[in-house]
Amino acid sequence: MQKTHLKRIVSCFLILFWVLSMGWAQENNKVALIPYIQNLEQQFSIKFSYVDEDLVLVQVSPTSSTDLAEILEALRQQTQLRIQKLSDRYYTITKSVTVDICGFVFDNFGQNNIPGASVEVLESGLAILTNTEGQFNLTNIPRDASLRIRFLGFKTKYIKAEELVGHDSCKPILMALNYQQLEEVVVYQFLTTGISRETDGSILLSIEDFGILPGLLEPDILQTVQALPGIKSIDETVSDINIRGGTNDQNLILWDDIKMYQSGHFFGLISAFNPYLTDKVTIIKNGTSARYGDGVSGIISMKTKDKVEDHMYGGAGFDLISGDAYGHVPLSEQLAVQFSARRSVTDFLNTPTYNQFFERAFQDTEVKGGGSGADDPITRAENFYFYDFSGKLLYDINRFHKARVSFININNNLDYLETDETSGRSNQSLLDQTNFSFGGVLESSWTDRFSTRINAYYTRYNLDAENIAGSGQQSLFQNNRVLESSVKAATSYQLSKALSTSNGYQFTEVGITNFTNVSQPPFNSNIKGVIRTHAFFTELQYRSPDDKVDFTGGARLNYIENLGTFDALILEPRLNLSYLLLPDFRIELQGEFKNQTTNQIIDLEQNFLGIEKRRWILSDDNTLPITKSKQGALGVNYDRNKWFIGLEGFYKEVDGVSTATQGFQNEDQFNGEIGSYAIKGAEFLVNYKNARFSSWLSYTYNKNTYYFEDITPNEFPNNLDIRHTLTLASTYNYRNLKLGMGLNYRTGKPYTEPQQGANAIDTTVFPNTINYQSPNSSRLPDYLRVDTSLVYTFQLGDAVKATAGASVLNLLGKRNVLNTYYRLNDQDEIETVESISLGLTPNISFRISF
Repeated sequence: MQKTHLKRIVSCFLILFWVLSMGWAQENNKVALIPYIQNLEQQFSIKFSYVDEDLVLVQVSPTSSTDLAEILEALRQQTQLRIQKLSDRYYTITKSVTVDICGFVFDNFGQNNIPGASVEVLESGLAILTNTEGQFNLTNIPRDASLRIRFLGFKTKYIKAEELVGHDSCKPILMALNYQQLEEVVVYQFLTTGISRETDGSILLSIEDFGILPGLLEPDILQTVQALPGIKSIDETVSDINIRGGTNDQNLILWDDIKMYQSGHFFGLISAFNPYLTDKVTIIKNGTSARYGDGVSGIISMKTKDKVEDHMYGGAGFDLISGDAYGHVPLSEQLAVQFSARRSVTDFLNTPTYNQFFERAFQDTEVKGGGSGADDPITRAENFYFYDFSGKLLYDINRFHKARVSFININNNLDYLETDETSGRSNQSLLDQTNFSFGGVLESSWTDRFSTRINAYYTRYNLDAENIAGSGQQSLFQNNRVLESSVKAATSYQLSKALSTSNGYQFTEVGITNFTNVSQPPFNSNIKGVIRTHAFFTELQYRSPDDKVDFTGGARLNYIENLGTFDALILEPRLNLSYLLLPDFRIELQGEFKNQTTNQIIDLEQNFLGIEKRRWILSDDNTLPITKSKQGALGVNYDRNKWFIGLEGFYKEVDGVSTATQGFQNEDQFNGEIGSYAIKGAEFLVNYKNARFSSWLSYTYNKNTYYFEDITPNEFPNNLDIRHTLTLASTYNYRNLKLGMGLNYRTGKPYTEPQQGANAIDTTVFPNTINYQSPNSSRLPDYLRVDTSLVYTFQLGDAVKATAGASVLNLLGKRNVLNTYYRLNDQDEIETVESISLGLTPNISFRISF
């Protein structure tokens, strides 16, 4: 009785649903199947036998025919159901075992069809590619089969074959771009929109979808990466980014696969890369792919836009430091050019932002203590400007081959003079810093399984720096030139649905020249060196069909030769494993060995009025060996709905570091002792996000320790030993308005104080020197900074969009001490020189894009 009663209730609901659906079908011409065949039963005095669950979701388009046989045939064609006649009155309706299906594959951003997408029938081995219209057809496949649709740059799509049955025409299937959230294994809108955390632990920054971060008016690439746990700049610059306690020269910075030796403007306060033609930025802290060499601390890889568009687009804008413009111009269906250019306004317009940046860059002349002359008034005069421009040629040879050529030029120029009004003595600094690079890439897809990629580049970095002290009594000239060329060939082969392999070879030649000339006392030095590296790499990638396991393992074999000095053979294993341990919980294991042969020395730190003057040098296996690192990390992530929680512990060792490359400012600054450092640390992040709001708390713990056999004591804190770092930030989007506010806190960095009393100065040597306490035995005060920003977007016309913004760095105006060192003045008195953070720094911007 209960079953009969239940059937009646279900039938009533189905009839009610059919009545409602008939009204809706006046426009859509679709009705539910069960009410439709119940109507046929009454109309033709027949009876259908079926399972409700098989038909309840099926919809059909009614035919105008009055012939039962024609009506049933139309139902068969629409639904691919088996309709069998048992007698003149009774029929059965069952699901067929196999079906014929078709579909059109589109991207859900531009509604463009996707030719060449792979459509696989899981567990059957059948796979085809979509045609030039993005269409595919499959016949006689299991009705319960699952399809996997894949294409480079899009998130893998899974769909049931039965979902494509019952349509008058091929159903459109929308593919999501890979920065949209479809899978639990990737965290999208990580901190803010446009930042995602990939299953291999790397961070992907999509500039086009970038939201807002506190203190930023635009997606400044090297400022943005500092919002991530474990990545900071302890001196507030983009040219000195510290990834898990490493120095900036231990990072590999790539622009369109070209190694960059210069990354900042205004002595590192501004990124040198235009973000508006940059498409994707990948940040890797560990578990690096074997195709990458160099960078024992981390990798920042920037890729500019790579698609030949059929329309022109571009934009321009300005803030209180510089103005810029960019554009994409199609020359044909297969050929396009891109360009960007930026120039400072600092040489003809003084703004509050420029004044704060200027004070930050040249504050080393502000001394405390040391007797007479410390507080004498100083007159300053400067002529400073910077610019950068880049271009790219995009050529799609055909559907399977494409070529790209890119170039970039970066320049900083300074003429700075300061005069002591009391004594009349003057000091002058001159600087010209340039980086010019170009490179090309050829990508080819030979089959649906096999592809190749060949890229080559040439980069030239040049630094000319001159310091004239004491009204011309002493002059120091330094030239640092780096010439590097490289070619890399890589293959990729899909062994099976889940397994693929990559293999390749890279040759790199780098030559570095360091010239120094000092007038008093007379000194001249000209050091040149060349290193060639042959690297073979292989890698295996496995991703399980259920996406639970994501594994990449490989190795890189390097043969390094410094012409006439040494050669070395170094094997570097790499590992990256991600496993979905429980629903919403993913565990990650990463490890790598790496090496690098280029480093930056920071000599004569006190002579250049605080300007950027680091010099690149080569390993020679004597004064500076090859720098090697090994590190491992284990982490677990929870990602569900609006919450992400991540915890990761890591350990890193770096051998072959010199006191000359680590920024020492005590008696060990010029000695060149060789040692190592080890870092034990953990990173924690909790992030809550919804459609409008994102808030996060991140905490990083680092214990960073030096070991130098020839220094007493042997072990002491690293110059970058920041034990505790905390970030608390929120962003809010409402329609066209974006707001961001954040707080950054960290404990102070170590430094070395002079000894107290009569032992402070060693008068037994000439010239006199300072006697210091134990290395890095003191700590600077804690650092605290609050930043805020606001951006509003509006339309100036149908095709022109405008953006206005305002930001404030260090909203509370806190005087944070970034560094402290000591020097002797002309009276052999100890002066204390403090480097202070940016003060309250406002900025405004206005941009248009079309």
